[in-house]
Amino acid sequence: MDHLPMGDIPMLVSSINFLLRDEEFDNLDQICYNFNVERSEIDALLASQGYAYDEKQNRVI
Repeated sequence: MDHLPMGDIPMLVSSINFLLRDEEFDNLDQICYNFNVERSEIDALLASQGYAYDEKQNRVI
């Protein structure tokens, strides 16, 4: 994957959870760094559709 699907929130959620689940990245901050995206931008997009990153579960719910 060379970029995150920022324009499609359900695909963004799926992509983030895939990257976390398959242990390519340890947390959302690493994903943001790798794809050169601000964490605040991801958080805002997720929140706009009722999603949030849960650090304890290490996934978007």
